[in-house]
Amino acid sequence: MHLLNSSLIFVSGIYNKKMMLSVIVAILVCLVGYIYRSLKPPPPRICGVPNGPPVTSPRIKLSDGRYLAYRESGIDKASANYKIIVVHGFNSSKDMAFPISKDLIEELGIYLLFFDRAGYGESDPHPSRTVKSEAYDIQELADKLKIGPKFFVIGVSLGAYSAYSCLKYIPHRLAGVVLLVPFVSYWWTKVPQELLSKALQLMPKQDQWTFRVAHYAPWLLYWWLTQKLFPSSSMISGNKALCSDRDLVITKKNLENPSPSVVKVRQQGDHECLHRDMIAGFATWEFDPTELENPFAESVGSVHMWLGVEDRVVPGEINQYIARKLPWIKYHEVPGYGHRLNAEEQICEKIIKALLVE
Repeated sequence: MHLLNSSLIFVSGIYNKKMMLSVIVAILVCLVGYIYRSLKPPPPRICGVPNGPPVTSPRIKLSDGRYLAYRESGIDKASANYKIIVVHGFNSSKDMAFPISKDLIEELGIYLLFFDRAGYGESDPHPSRTVKSEAYDIQELADKLKIGPKFFVIGVSLGAYSAYSCLKYIPHRLAGVVLLVPFVSYWWTKVPQELLSKALQLMPKQDQWTFRVAHYAPWLLYWWLTQKLFPSSSMISGNKALCSDRDLVITKKNLENPSPSVVKVRQQGDHECLHRDMIAGFATWEFDPTELENPFAESVGSVHMWLGVEDRVVPGEINQYIARKLPWIKYHEVPGYGHRLNAEEQICEKIIKALLVE
């Protein structure tokens, strides 16, 4: 009897261990599944496909099969004296503000071309988007729309990395460039590390960590920006901490009279536009802006950098350093203004006149 009881206890112990092991395995499987789902972004809601958003804008088809949506403004391109491609920034689209009076447009003969960058608005996502690919998207857009061998580029905020890309990879296509409140990377290799580190520390802590994740662990960025444990991005959440007084006035005005196009900006999924934009911008670049060569050293044309003195979104010290290292960049500061320079007609007209006339 004692032997039987001992055997039952032994068998029971083995059974209990197996049950415990099964429970542990089940928990681990569930945990792995949860982590996988948390890290993996949802599929994009591509425009023009079943169950996707409708296509309401003209688009061109790129050589890799993607579509880019665009918007034309100003006078007819066939009779224009100046053809300008305007590149929107973070969380924006081809319907961005860049007000210029009709009188100035007609006086100078200006044609403006806006487009949705990859994943924004009605342009197809580009999972392999890089700084370099941005220049070739712009070049192909210009060629498909036949705006001529040379054109001007205005890159606004994060869209300035596209302008830098044009200066590096397609300088022969440029008639002039504007870097308007331009994006900066804290991992550029030729800008002094001390300057970069000091500038990064001026950003809100949540943004500092978001930029680091985008640079060091881009595969983790989707989870980082969607988890609810703690704040991750003041720019996405709409935190006003980085707004100057003038920026707040503009933001309030936009909220009171929202544009119908705002809902289209992120309609294909935040990961396809916002997240991939950060990943491309904060990746390790193939070049450093301070290594760029003047594309107009032997021809007509100019490069301009415009900053708002009260801009808290992009560190002025880094852009000032780049302008000093590249004296062929014409540097402009606007007192009393912050990051939203492109929303002000009088500023946009000054930018256009400096680029095309002065």
